[in-house]
Parts: sequence; structure tokens; C-alpha cells
Amino acid sequence: MFEVKVTIKLKKGISDPEGFNTLKALHLLGFDKVIEAKTIRIFDLKIDSKDKNNVRDDVEKMCQRLLTNPVIHDYEIEIIGD
Repeated sequence: MFEVKVTIKLKKGISDPEGFNTLKALHLLGFDKVIEAKTIRIFDLKIDSKDKNNVRDDVEKMCQRLLTNPVIHDYEIEIIGD
């Protein structure tokens, strides 16, 4: 069994309205030292497999078919386990 963490971020140059609104709200609350707020999504997956290479291939397919939009997202896959 492997634990997999998929971290998804917007590509550079893609607007992040949620991050912008969070930054604005933080400033309105007096947290003026915050200079940037970005949103990310993290999926924690548990995959029942004995082959780490197959897990990576499967998670790549998951990212390409469902978890991300390759036009606007970059992602990182971290596999935990032997």
C-alpha cells in the first residue's frame, strides 16, 4: 500500500481570484504584512498496490484525466511507502 500526495497549483500567470480575495480580506482585518496568498489543492490518496512505478503511472493518469486541468495547473506527486 502506498500513500500519495498530489499538490496542485495554478501555473504562473494564471489569475487566482480566491487567493486575491483572501489577501484582500487579510488586509482588511489588519494583517498588512501578508504580501501574497495563493490557493493550492492537495489530494491524499491511499493506493493498494505493490509496484511503486505502477502507482506513479496511475496517479499521472488520474491527474491528467480528472484531478487537474493541464492548461492551468501544475502538479507534484509525492509517493510515500516502499
